[in-house]
Amino acid sequence: MSGVADVIAQRKVDGSGALVGYLPVGFPDLPTSIQAAIALVDSGVDVLELGLPYSDPVMDGTVIQKATQAALANGFTLAHGLEAVAAITSRVDAPVLVMTYWNPVMQYGIDRFADDLLAAGGAGLITPDLVADEAGLWLVASDRTDLDRVFLAAPSSTDTRLRQAVEKSRGFVYAVSTMGITGARGDVDSAARTLVARLRDAGATSTCVGLGISTAEQVREVLEYADGAIVGSALVTALSEGGVAAVARTAAALAAGTRVA
Repeated sequence: MSGVADVIAQRKVDGSGALVGYLPVGFPDLPTSIQAAIALVDSGVDVLELGLPYSDPVMDGTVIQKATQAALANGFTLAHGLEAVAAITSRVDAPVLVMTYWNPVMQYGIDRFADDLLAAGGAGLITPDLVADEAGLWLVASDRTDLDRVFLAAPSSTDTRLRQAVEKSRGFVYAVSTMGITGARGDVDSAARTLVARLRDAGATSTCVGLGISTAEQVREVLEYADGAIVGSALVTALSEGGVAAVARTAAALAAGTRVA
């Protein structure tokens, strides 16, 4: 079992589930993004998801796109992402996953990236545009380095694609609760329940739900049927509007949804 899966399993044993918090590296600047990520863990986030800014973020909503574009405009590079991972893992015990589109990893060099991420203390990758049956080179590199690999599953995924995601993922399977791009919504799509059930039928033992979760009540609702709740846009908005203090308060409020009454 991976470090990420261990954390999620322990939270289930504790009677709830895990809170996964996303922030982009380099927004509003690199030092602040590092402090914000540390603040998430200090405020109750169980697993960190650090996004690497990319010029063509097809899955990201407006809030995250604006933040990542600002980071790129400030000169963000992949080396900065690895620097941030190393700085954060030296300060917190929570596992740190990197969310990245696949092209930057290919440009950097798959084996080189795996080695450098491992050296920085990273736990693995979430790859939204890389499907399990096309990930052969990453499967080899991640097996060699024992890094986690988190593949996505959507309501539109076929049963075959779901089985592939379950078989090849390590850490958890990322269940996309709604069709489309990221962003906070008033209601978490009921399709998430059906998708998680289908993943369970396919053999998943660790499934986290993301896209659209923005309140403690939604976190609590998701943890009724999933192993973890992933929050991104709500945290990025807090950081944008109120800095590290605001993102810490938001994370603490969201973490309340993981507590057993």
